[in-house]
Amino acid sequence: MAQVFLTGGGGFIGGRLAAALAARGDTVVGLARTPASAAALKAHGAAVVDGDVLDEAGLRAAMAGCEVVHHVAGVNSHCPADPGRLLRVNVDGTAAVVRAAAAAGVRRVVFTSSAASVGEAHGTVGTEDSPHRGSYLSVYDRSKHESEQVAFRLAAETGVEVVALNPSSVQGPPRKGGNGAIIIAYLNGRLRAFVDTFVSVVDVEDVVAAHLLAAERGTPGARYILNGATISSAEALEIVAGLSGVRQRVPMIPAPVARGLSGAVDVLFRLRGRTSPICPARVETILHGHRYDGSRATRELGVVYTPVEETFRRTMEWAVAEGLVTRPLPGAASNIR
Repeated sequence: MAQVFLTGGGGFIGGRLAAALAARGDTVVGLARTPASAAALKAHGAAVVDGDVLDEAGLRAAMAGCEVVHHVAGVNSHCPADPGRLLRVNVDGTAAVVRAAAAAGVRRVVFTSSAASVGEAHGTVGTEDSPHRGSYLSVYDRSKHESEQVAFRLAAETGVEVVALNPSSVQGPPRKGGNGAIIIAYLNGRLRAFVDTFVSVVDVEDVVAAHLLAAERGTPGARYILNGATISSAEALEIVAGLSGVRQRVPMIPAPVARGLSGAVDVLFRLRGRTSPICPARVETILHGHRYDGSRATRELGVVYTPVEETFRRTMEWAVAEGLVTRPLPGAASNIR
């Protein structure tokens, strides 16, 4: 059993990871920036340290006696209200975590990066060795690429082991944003249109398992893409339709139309002092499409991926139980309660 320091334990991935660490008997010390995060960590059996990833001295003190750090915290948004804060948290916060870990004598940092940091060229399959295209689809993509670079650079300078995990779109309950929101909108008959693209998906439980495995057997300095399936948007909707029995036509709109609509909506939101949830950066990310090869994590870490149909089924079951689906599911999903 180990003593483990965790950032981001109040979030989607971090919360599941905190529970998994505690369940196997590890002592979990979790960083909490807000009362809500503190409450979530306590519910998972973690000891809570109030603080911030930008407070390097506080991090160093909190990590004392820990063998492994799981750095999961970050701002995850293609449409941030404050892009500067996103960069500070994701890039500067990662640097602070790695430096603090080295100073505290931590053996290994498992860094939750993103497949977005790969930067694969359009139409190609992204791997850990893909050349970066040299441009970013969003400030979020930039932040994950730069944070990964700084983490590996500091690892080389300080001697602490850093292993990066690069999940594609992480899905499964209780996520109701991203692709989860698209599934829920379809089930409620509110998905009016979409675009023809590719989506790469990994189950949150597989991401948690990968963190545990990376702490034990990941190669220092390596990155591991986590991706269970790559499917077209039409295939994704067909899976949801087959599970739910809900059949509705979702027109696929051309890319120029999608860009035009996004730009117009973005202007309207800005005039009202708000941030559009379908900002141009998000639309460009969707249109770019992502196809990833997650096989290295299977070969070297032993990650076994959940079938995408199972991930979608669990998401739908959770959404129904939470009252997020507002109409009956008539067909093959009659067993979803």
